[in-house]
This record gives sequence, structure tokens and C-alpha cells, in this order.
Amino acid sequence: MSTNEAATHGHNDAATGSARRPRDVAELVERMRLGVRTKFVFFWGHRPERDGSPGRGCLSQWWPAPFTAHDRVFATAEHYMMWRKARLFGDEEMAERILAAEHPHRAKTLGREVRGFDQRQWERERFAAVVAGNVAKFAQHEEPRRFLRDTGERVLVEASPRDRVWGIGLAADDPAASDPERWPGLNLLGFALMEVRETLREREQVD
Repeated sequence: MSTNEAATHGHNDAATGSARRPRDVAELVERMRLGVRTKFVFFWGHRPERDGSPGRGCLSQWWPAPFTAHDRVFATAEHYMMWRKARLFGDEEMAERILAAEHPHRAKTLGREVRGFDQRQWERERFAAVVAGNVAKFAQHEEPRRFLRDTGERVLVEASPRDRVWGIGLAADDPAASDPERWPGLNLLGFALMEVRETLREREQVD
């Protein structure tokens, strides 16, 4: 299964109706144990669909969708996250280098070189930074925003076999991918995007 063809899977149970959005793996596991119907949208990679539409690729931090925040233009959400990381620790020089990086991979690499970095402090701040960046990204791009909105109440899952922090540490075609109790990863990006989806939905209702 290719990264852009990762299928949407469902967990069917007798229970029906909506439930509060799960905020982490533990809440998702508990929700499923209670019998709440749970469907997943797996994503990984940042390529568009064959017809050129965003598809699941737009959920990636590396999806090329420049947006403005803090009076600056960010090439991708990855650039924004790493810029926030540098700013958090007062490394203004690195923040500017990240902002100017020609590729999200370069931005990520530079983010690992931030001076004064403290892992515990970053762990407290990183989720909010990713939510903020993606709210700006999706708010400013109609097609990706529509795709995100149309995922409805599905659980968004970054099926990256190499990332156990932002992803689940498994590929979408792994038998354990549909069982959160067996995820070795935290899926922070998936949970962040679900918060973004909810935030944008609330904004639309107000408008």
C-alpha cells in the first residue's frame, strides 16, 4: 500500500452516536473499549493525489502550502514548528535560518541544532506549536481545509513506521495499525490535526 493510498478503516460496534474527540492514545483506547464506533484515516507522505488534489498528503507537516503567521511567511508547517522551537529557546539566529530553509527536511535538521534546547520544556510546548501552525495553514488554504473538514469525526493517524512521537511507529498496512493498544507511537500529529479540525469547524459555525 502506498503512502497516499493508505485506506480508511473502521471499527464497528453496537454503540452509535458521537463521542468527545480523543486527545491522546489512552483516551482513544478507552473510547474503543466502551464500544464507540471508530474510523481511521491513515496518512504518511506529502504527495498530491493523481488528479492533483491534496488528498491525505495535505495532512503532512511537509505539505507545500505557504501561510502567514506572526507576520512571517512559512513554507510548510514543519518550518513553523521548527521556527517556534528556535524561538522558544531564544535562538533567534537559528529561527531565521529555519525560516529561510529551502526544504522542510532542512528546516527539521536545523531544528535539531537549536542552542539552549531543553527536551522537557519542548515536550510541554510542541503540541500547541503544531496545532497553531496547522490552524494557520488550513485556514489559509481552501482545498486542504475542505479535505480536513470532510474527514468528519474520523481519527487521523500518521502511519509513519519511523516516527514514534508524531506518528504511530507503524505503516498503514500493518495489522496493528487499526488497534491503538498496539501502537508503539504517540500519534501526536494525528491528535493535533483533530484539534485543528475542531477549531476550524467552530470558527465556521461562528462565521
